[in-house]
Amino acid sequence: MLTKRLVPCLDVQEGRVVKGVQFVELRDAGDPVELADYYDREGADELVFLDISASHEGRKTMVDVVREVAGTLAIPFTVGGGINSVADMRQILRAGADKVSLNTAAVKDPALISEGSDFFGSQCIVVAIDAKWDEALQSWRVYTHGGRRETDLEVTDWAEEVVQRGAGEILLTSMDQDGAKTGYDLALTRAVNAAVSVPVIASGGAGSLQDFADVFLEAGADAALAASVFHYKETAVSEVKEELRKQGVNVR
Repeated sequence: MLTKRLVPCLDVQEGRVVKGVQFVELRDAGDPVELADYYDREGADELVFLDISASHEGRKTMVDVVREVAGTLAIPFTVGGGINSVADMRQILRAGADKVSLNTAAVKDPALISEGSDFFGSQCIVVAIDAKWDEALQSWRVYTHGGRRETDLEVTDWAEEVVQRGAGEILLTSMDQDGAKTGYDLALTRAVNAAVSVPVIASGGAGSLQDFADVFLEAGADAALAASVFHYKETAVSEVKEELRKQGVNVR
């Protein structure tokens, strides 16, 4: 049985880690290099670094910060934000990332997923999907540009398409639950997990030890991403893993 993964996330803006609620009201959470080193020592399974304003501002990811963070890590490291071409992917991977995450760029040009997968292998290509419930649709819509723009894409349809195009993993964020600390969106995670054959990283809503257990045991997530509960020391990776083991979840 594959082990379930715990993945802290560094949302980076202007060189600092920030965290908000439902993608707004951002507040400072620390230095990305210091936090990366902390999570590496804490026993995190992977780390995600998202330059959250790069696509919105139309600029590239902060390569120098990525290189610094990568220099502190012995665990797999995914980087997203402002990656718009195979050349951008190459630059980020050369800076020390193990995987690249595509979001807005993949929606704009879905062929980019296939190009990256063909060039670097599907294991390097993560597609991040920011999902928000649509009452009229009775399903979830895909949002881009750091959650600022609604698209006409339905989330499970888009998830199926990105996997067909070569994505090796999906980073699924519930915008409704993001930063709320009331638990992951289990229905969303279940729906996407049922639609695809690749690992799904659940994101948005972690607030308690039980929330992590629920997303693994009830929604079938392969990994659970969290930010504020770890950044502000409300719990620790080691505490979460201890609780997961008690509930029979296979973790490292």
